[in-house]
Amino acid sequence: MKIGFISLGCAKNLVDSEMILGILKQAGCEIVSDPEIADAIFINTCGFIEPAKEETLNTIKEMAQYDKKLIVTGCYALRYKEKLMREMPFIDKVITLADYPKIHLILNDLFSEEHLKFSPLKYENRLLTTSIYSPYVKIGEGCNNNCTYCAIPLIRGKFRSKPFDTIINECKLLIKNGAKEINLISQDTSRYGSDLNENHKSILHELVAEVSKIPGIELVRFLYLYPDEITDELIMEVKGNPKVASYFDIPIQHISNNILKRMNRRGDRLLIENLIKKIRNFIPEAIIRTTYIVGFPGETEADFNELYEFTKEFKFDRLGVFAYSKEEDTPAFNMKDQVPEKIKKVRQNKIMSLQNKISRKLNKAQINSIHETLVENYDSETKFYYGRSYAFAPDDIDGMIVFQSEKPINIGDFVEVKITTTFGYDLIGDVI
Repeated sequence: MKIGFISLGCAKNLVDSEMILGILKQAGCEIVSDPEIADAIFINTCGFIEPAKEETLNTIKEMAQYDKKLIVTGCYALRYKEKLMREMPFIDKVITLADYPKIHLILNDLFSEEHLKFSPLKYENRLLTTSIYSPYVKIGEGCNNNCTYCAIPLIRGKFRSKPFDTIINECKLLIKNGAKEINLISQDTSRYGSDLNENHKSILHELVAEVSKIPGIELVRFLYLYPDEITDELIMEVKGNPKVASYFDIPIQHISNNILKRMNRRGDRLLIENLIKKIRNFIPEAIIRTTYIVGFPGETEADFNELYEFTKEFKFDRLGVFAYSKEEDTPAFNMKDQVPEKIKKVRQNKIMSLQNKISRKLNKAQINSIHETLVENYDSETKFYYGRSYAFAPDDIDGMIVFQSEKPINIGDFVEVKITTTFGYDLIGDVI
């Protein structure tokens, strides 16, 4: 049985895909990249915002043309199962997130070949599709924040932490199999463990410390933190532990108190400013990445200008700007004062243009600096290696370090790279 597999959406969804791929391979299926030769095609979908939903539907229609057994899983499958079954009868099976605990039983029924025996989802069987040297580890599921624009709680449910020991054992196995960097992720990573103790306090700092002690680990990174949940203990763990990346991914979404309130975001401008100043004061080398949503219902020109001036002042190392996307079944969907699409786009482009200038200036300041870099790829034609230091997350958002070496080096090694120039969001250099 040959299986084609397409994973859409975020890194959390990618981990789910790798878990499903693992049980497919363990059952005896062959994973292929060409849909023409596949017997069945899996599509793990995203249903978060409108562009992601459009990509999902276009991918399903494209794969349907191959006339193979078609299985649709993931977030869109949960959110729009009835619609898929009604409007796309050519789909052979829709498997939702709620079905994952029994997915092995569903697959055993779906595939009649006697030699195929599917087992439950287990991290031990996970099949990595990204670098074995820098895998993601999902430490929780769901979200309790109930931001008025976000459908994640509707799709993934309430926040649930993965057991502490399970995460440590998964990290140990990944490191045994070659991982050098572990990237801890969830919908709300900063909340980790608050549902595992009587005090309802985050224990992310304890988890990070324990992962950093595993023999063979070189770097621990965590992504997706909410501003009001970042504890002093976490900041001090980053400051004092050389194996923890000085990297804070904090989606603040806006800075106007008016818009933050309408978004149902906890905290206000003062909290955000004080947090950024505290991180930069304690850890001057820290990279801070964030995201904005512009064009949220009720965003006035004054609100936007406040955000623009804030961007000028605080100069984030990494910044992504999204135009607000209306999502049905969320409180913001029916809010008054919806911002026209044209204005959203103008505001998005204006801040991204500003950020491009900031990024170029920050990158140029890195010339002559030295980055401890994980080697991830090599292009034999150009003779360039590609990699990342602590300053670059592995999700293709931040850019990378592109460099050359007089002597051959191994993929998966850490090397020191001296930065000589920049190109876009990338740093260019040479191994020293």
